[in-house]
Amino acid sequence: MNEERAVERVAARAVTVQRAGRIEDGACRHLLVWRAGPGWRMAGSGVLGGGLGERHWVLNAQVRAGYGRLDPAEHLAELAAAQGLSGPGTGLMTAAEVDACTWAEDGGATALATTGIGVPTWAAAPEAAAGIAGAAGAAGAGYVPGTINILAVVPAPVSDAGLLNLLTTATEAKVQALLEAGYDCSGTPSDAVCVAVRTAGPGEPAEPFGGPRSLWGARLARAVHRAVLAGARADRERRAEWDGPPTHPATLPGCGCEDVLAGAPSPVPSGRGPSGRGSSGRGPGAVVRARGAG
Repeated sequence: MNEERAVERVAARAVTVQRAGRIEDGACRHLLVWRAGPGWRMAGSGVLGGGLGERHWVLNAQVRAGYGRLDPAEHLAELAAAQGLSGPGTGLMTAAEVDACTWAEDGGATALATTGIGVPTWAAAPEAAAGIAGAAGAAGAGYVPGTINILAVVPAPVSDAGLLNLLTTATEAKVQALLEAGYDCSGTPSDAVCVAVRTAGPGEPAEPFGGPRSLWGARLARAVHRAVLAGARADRERRAEWDGPPTHPATLPGCGCEDVLAGAPSPVPSGRGPSGRGSSGRGPGAVVRARGAG
């Protein structure tokens, strides 16, 4: 019976992400919302609702470049309330364009990424190099802001240890994707990730593992890898052409979208083998955009 329920859960996509606009700092800025509802446990590094526990929603808000508020958690709570979200949830922020989100599925696991690589950095950079990168991000010329935010969803119950392992696995897959996209970095200084799993029902066993060779860890890793690789390639093309995400002074009908994942997911990345060496970095993922879903 438990196996039958698991199959039913995987058969239908567990994630419906909406897009909405709001006026902030003189322009319409967009945000993404997953109204998960009860029955989900999440682990994440979001400034609002991060940590480990029951969560009912996830919000990923685009803010202006040079965002300067010192109360981001309170800001995200205001945005959540304006969207009618209640109960425990988690909130993420990015200066990247959330319309350009990329997503992928693998065996029921879903990953969505908003990718902005304005200040690529290695996590263990020397102190002097880290300081230079931070200064470049704050005062450099052109379009530099960005953050890689990841929402990854596994429609199955997973233990606390397994959930934290999934969080690590998602991060490893992100780094792998960045390297294959040609970036010399492990991410940006402000990346965030949220992994959601189902709450176990009465008598329902929880999966104890979440590593990259576990059942759900492997699926989640492949989904995150595809989503971030497509997003990283597309971000490079945007930065070659733009001076930042487009803005407009008023909320327009096209700003809202009931399901940004309704279109085709990010394509399987091209390349030669796991390293991706020999790929041009301009495969089909370079043009994947969620804008058309709206």
